Amino acid sequence: MISTSLNTTKSEEIFASAQQLMPGGVSSPVRAFKSVGGQPIVFDRVKGAYIWDVDGNQYIDYVGSWGPAICGHAHPDVIKALHETLEKGTSFGAPSALENVLAEMVIDAVPSIEMVRFVNSGTEACMAVLRLMRAFTGRDKVIKFEGCYHGHADMFLVKAGSGVATLGLPDSPGVPKSTTSNTLTAPYNDLEAVKALFAENPDQIAGVILEPVVGNAGFIPPDAGFLEGLRMITQENGALLVFDEVMTGFRIAYGGAQEKFGITPDLTTLGKIIGGGLPVGAYGGKRDIMSMVAPAGPMYQAGTLSGNPLAMTAGIKTLELLQKPGTYEYLDQITKKLADGLLQIAQETGHDACGGQISGMFGLFFTAGPVHNYEDAKKSDLQKFSRFHRGMLERGIYLAPSQFEAGFTSFAHTEEDIDKTLAAAREVMSGL
Repeated sequence: MISTSLNTTKSEEIFASAQQLMPGGVSSPVRAFKSVGGQPIVFDRVKGAYIWDVDGNQYIDYVGSWGPAICGHAHPDVIKALHETLEKGTSFGAPSALENVLAEMVIDAVPSIEMVRFVNSGTEACMAVLRLMRAFTGRDKVIKFEGCYHGHADMFLVKAGSGVATLGLPDSPGVPKSTTSNTLTAPYNDLEAVKALFAENPDQIAGVILEPVVGNAGFIPPDAGFLEGLRMITQENGALLVFDEVMTGFRIAYGGAQEKFGITPDLTTLGKIIGGGLPVGAYGGKRDIMSMVAPAGPMYQAGTLSGNPLAMTAGIKTLELLQKPGTYEYLDQITKKLADGLLQIAQETGHDACGGQISGMFGLFFTAGPVHNYEDAKKSDLQKFSRFHRGMLERGIYLAPSQFEAGFTSFAHTEEDIDKTLAAAREVMSGL
């Protein structure tokens, strides 16, 4: 029997204080556990596949700082490299050779990228790539998909997923209608809806942006032919195709979703893993498009901390580790064992569930499914997920505190970790 006792006294005290200091007590909404109930645990430290909270409880972690901890938290090689760089300074606000190194690694890995610009977050990368799409095409409108999240910039907070879905917010107060009037939306995996939008807006659409595998409405893979169809539609209409690979980049394959599915977009956004746990983002694509970006071209975008030496160092070392033979095979093996195991246990304990995985990214919905888009995902039993989440937490398993978020493994996770997780899941689902 796995212990269900969970002392969170210190976490509760710290969170109570935090609520007087920060909106909702957090620096990012989903951390507040509003969609799953109860109080969030306050982290003290992380290492490998594990978390320790301020009360001393240990957990197996399947959030991984929302994706970047693909090598495991605080990997010794990354920490060692960071220490060496730290001695030279934390920020230059000027060019450093480390930017060249990471840029070359990204360009070599990602099929669509011939030139890259580093920024400080996935949100910043998506903001910049939207401006670039418009600058290059001379068109203002853009298509995004319902439930896909591309950061919290005004123009993307239209039928967004992630924390917006988790909190049940339709969009956001403070976003003018004029800002989102050029943002068109379609259901994910629906090519006919995309074709209709192009027909209704001839020569007005700059491009289509999407998560090639959705992670911000839960884990939703593309249907067969969907990405190929988008590539064809955009080319036929003189529009750009943009893959937001902030989550999938270097995770579902070393070259991202575009390598995995063999579809090359015009532009790509990256983040998370290429910072190795430090704040970073990037956007890149074909040389002729990227040459529009200042100072090479007229489209302005800048950032004092962009390409800072610590983030570059962590990214370089992380990508080096990912190039080791067998890394992605191992990630796929343990994640498949976890995802298949969760579905089998749900079936055996009488729960409607569906889900799956690609490499080190996975998801579980409490609905019979199948889930092809955000509307399907919203049919999930959110109360059941909340009870499941709490039960797993009490048994030392840390899952994303939202039905509408993908989960992540790392190559620090062991077969024993997966076995413990599945044993805990059987206990919890048996009692739901």
